[in-house]
Amino acid sequence: MLTRIFPFLEWFKDYDFGKFRIDFLCGVTVALVLIPQSMAYAQLAGLPPYYGLYASFLPPMIAALFGSSRQLATGPVAVVSLMTAASLEPLATAGSEAFIAYAVLLALTVGVFQLLLGVFRLGLIVNFLSHPVVNGFTNAAAIIIATSQLSKMFGVYVDKAPHHYETIIKVIESAISYTHWPTLLIGLLAISIMYGLRRINPRIPNVLAAVVITTLISWSIGFEHNQHVPVSAILSSEIQPKIRDYNQAIINASQLGNKRAELYTKIENLKHSDHSDSLPRELLELEHEIALISMEIEGLKNQAHLVREELRYIKFSGVGVSDNTLLFYPENMLTPGKKTDGRIWRMKIGNSVIDEKSLLMTGGGAVIGVIPKGLPSLSIPRLEISVFIQLFPYAVIISLLGFMEAIAIAKAIAAKTGQRIDPNQELIGQGLANILGSFGKSYPISGSFSRSAVNFQAGAVTGLSSVVTSLIVVITLIFFTPLLYHLPQAVLAAVIMMAVIGLVNVRGFIHAWRAQWYDGAISIISFVATLMMAPHLEKGIYVGVALSLLVYLYKSMRPTVSSLSRHEDKALREISAHGLMKCEYIELIRFEGPLFFANASYLEDEINNRIMTGKKMKHIILAANGINDIDASGEEALSLIVDRLRSGGCDISFSGVNESVMNVFKRTHLFEKIGLDHIYPTMEKAIYAIHKSTHKDSDEKDCPLITVCRVIEQMN
Repeated sequence: MLTRIFPFLEWFKDYDFGKFRIDFLCGVTVALVLIPQSMAYAQLAGLPPYYGLYASFLPPMIAALFGSSRQLATGPVAVVSLMTAASLEPLATAGSEAFIAYAVLLALTVGVFQLLLGVFRLGLIVNFLSHPVVNGFTNAAAIIIATSQLSKMFGVYVDKAPHHYETIIKVIESAISYTHWPTLLIGLLAISIMYGLRRINPRIPNVLAAVVITTLISWSIGFEHNQHVPVSAILSSEIQPKIRDYNQAIINASQLGNKRAELYTKIENLKHSDHSDSLPRELLELEHEIALISMEIEGLKNQAHLVREELRYIKFSGVGVSDNTLLFYPENMLTPGKKTDGRIWRMKIGNSVIDEKSLLMTGGGAVIGVIPKGLPSLSIPRLEISVFIQLFPYAVIISLLGFMEAIAIAKAIAAKTGQRIDPNQELIGQGLANILGSFGKSYPISGSFSRSAVNFQAGAVTGLSSVVTSLIVVITLIFFTPLLYHLPQAVLAAVIMMAVIGLVNVRGFIHAWRAQWYDGAISIISFVATLMMAPHLEKGIYVGVALSLLVYLYKSMRPTVSSLSRHEDKALREISAHGLMKCEYIELIRFEGPLFFANASYLEDEINNRIMTGKKMKHIILAANGINDIDASGEEALSLIVDRLRSGGCDISFSGVNESVMNVFKRTHLFEKIGLDHIYPTMEKAIYAIHKSTHKDSDEKDCPLITVCRVIEQMN
């Protein structure tokens, strides 16, 4: 019982210093991969990079302590990070305080759901996500993740469009107009380093090497080149009014947003107040006012968006003045003879009000910047019921996807180590990691394939390696965050793009199609739907799950009903598939699947069709081996079939009835109606028992079932 509650106690059986040394080195190795990856994935999730470190100091340790796998490396991963961003974008602006708070709350929600599944041993719920759906979604997610980093690779900034593919089109248009070549080159250099070192020796921490080299280059060449200037330093009579118009639109939208929030509060108060005759009318008036305000807010946001895009596209030239400051001229307004600093400058505009006294002009590449030193304060995330309700559907999807990724990795490693993996215990470990991680400002996490592979290849003996990994992240947060200031954003984009290459699996589509064409179709449709509906990734999963359920229902409603005959190999096989001869007097039918309300009438129709075509038919033998369950509708259908056949001069017998179905027969008295002498243990014995009586005075020259009778006679 103690080891079930605290699985990590099993680690220390026969544990010695030699094993600890191996675990320690493995933990350090994984940390060297985790630190840059986690910051990259945090950006993918729409969070500041250092939140990736916050998601890496508690979860790896907790998941290892309470999970069942000793080599699974937990932390930020690409697909879950992308799902986090997609889940929160409708609620708040990426990177804002509200967005961060919701991400932490999402981690708590995911953790609670996973923990409950594990405690109540409901890990099988993950089967609702079929392999074709997951394959289609994962391939689409890999493409979405990779393309989402193009803006950072090209050094351009665009507003997100309603659909991901529209955003990528904007990025390409912006890149054609302006590409920051040092940013692109340093990103390509990082990819070259990672790819080259991976080919030379996979054990080399290629991600760390790329990060160290590019950070040193960034620091030495002054890759980041920003200046904060007053709006008056922009020498254009057209641009300054646009900045003021933009600020006014943002301020007005914010004020209207506050007013809308007040009206929502008023509606909630009215709903909980004493009912009166005027209540419905008041609610309608408030809802109408909210709708008008929402339309006005959308108009202001669109106005701000258009101005923001226009300002971002403008290229400036910096001209020095006597006091070592720069004045900025739009390139098309620069008069001949003006000596510039040789850089192309652009405004860096976010989604908030522009500070007219300190406008950020950027003439270089983007870097990580300041990372708060020290550990985040531990606190329980603030729970808002309305937000929780909105997040819960996304939390369920993230929980299932994250768990599927984690358990697949854990099982793959366990197949090589011989360790036993308990899916429910792994759910508990992942759930606790998300819950306790949220107390330390973590966003949702899961098991990582790449880092788990590193951990396994390095020879990790126990989960103590993940504890060491967490400690290394803690040391980094306390002492080494200043060293990460000059890390280029393009390098983090390169890290993500290299990491998700492994998620692309074209063979998965081919394999699914070869297994069943409809599985291949579901996989392809899930892939296309996810791509087209991004950033609403959950809709792609909904489409895939819905199609899987529809196929399942269709197959359940129309199970295989086969006509059998004797094959050359002396087995009873399907007639049409093998081109076998058919007995004119005996029909052998095999029904495959549970017999219940959805398919009971289908069995009746199939038997009726055979009676209509078999003019000389005297007896039907129903092979019930494949009927593993039967409900009241199925029992009623069998009863009607027995009555109809016998009243029409055709008899029916059953073979291979299992215990659960036989119990239903006996409880409903169908057993007495069929008769003990019409129920046989095997199809062969049923054929032997009825063959003579059905073929009396027959003119059938060569019955394919006669050999069955001869075999039975020889055995007797």
